[in-house]
Amino acid sequence: MRTTLGRLILSGLAFAAALGATAAGAQSYPTKRITVIVPFAGGSASDVVTRIMLDRMGKSMGQAFVIENRPGAGGNIGTAAAAKAAPDGYTLVGSGSGPLAANTTLYANLGYDPQKDFEVISPFAVFPIVIVASAKLGVQTLPELIARAKSNPTPLGYGTVGIGSSQHLSGEYFQQVTGVKLTHVPYRNIAQYGPDLIAGQVPLGFQWLPNILGAVNTGGARPIAVADAKRLPALPNTPTTAEAGLPSYQSSGWFALLAPKGTPKEIVAKLNQELAAAIADPAVRDRFTQQGAQPMAVSSADGAKFIAAEAAKWRDVITKAGVQVIK
Repeated sequence: MRTTLGRLILSGLAFAAALGATAAGAQSYPTKRITVIVPFAGGSASDVVTRIMLDRMGKSMGQAFVIENRPGAGGNIGTAAAAKAAPDGYTLVGSGSGPLAANTTLYANLGYDPQKDFEVISPFAVFPIVIVASAKLGVQTLPELIARAKSNPTPLGYGTVGIGSSQHLSGEYFQQVTGVKLTHVPYRNIAQYGPDLIAGQVPLGFQWLPNILGAVNTGGARPIAVADAKRLPALPNTPTTAEAGLPSYQSSGWFALLAPKGTPKEIVAKLNQELAAAIADPAVRDRFTQQGAQPMAVSSADGAKFIAAEAAKWRDVITKAGVQVIK
């Protein structure tokens, strides 16, 4: 996982710098506004970074991108709707690691096949997991946290946005890598988790930075490690899991732009080119960094390989964890 994700992210700038000419058939596209279904709530981290990127793409392409938020069923509802849209380039989807990878194992029936029903334009944002602990827990480092979790008489709890979320599965993966036992505490609204984290009632988290930044900034919680190959610019003093002694643990949530299957290749190629140009824009990259996201842009073929590899990784984690299939 580390090698694949790291290689793709690091190749993003080189890919963006080597953009070629797009086929002539796409030169007139787009002639009207483009709808992008985001299968998550407005104001969520996924929604924010998608809007940042699409705003830049819209200015470059001369047509507005209009976001339609369709949350529900872990992102499946909106993603399924996009799969059934006309493949003309005017309805796209900005979906994520749940609907496109983990949910293929978590759900008995998605109503779509991520690898058969879409043309991958490119992944565009990666949110590395931040391992966070309540200040009341009294641990400073990752080895201390693991030792504390192993010695605690009752399993420590970790908060997430729900069963099957990247935060939940990252917690399950952490248990598999370290051998500790934790208790999953799902919340209907992640805003409810912050006060419990600070109070020490649910002392752990495997979270995206935006979800725990408030607790960290007030000193109520401490970032222990970033589950990625490199440090987050927003947390320059927080080591990576490799630096903290756990190189085998890397985890993240991510988002990608896709089109319904059958969308003309020339249109997919043009969207890929425009996405890469947007991601290469320093202003876009800076705003992504502020959100705790790593910008990413690769070829459509590499994007499809990345999504397939992620689906396989999380299938293994989910199966080993014995997470009950949602019907």
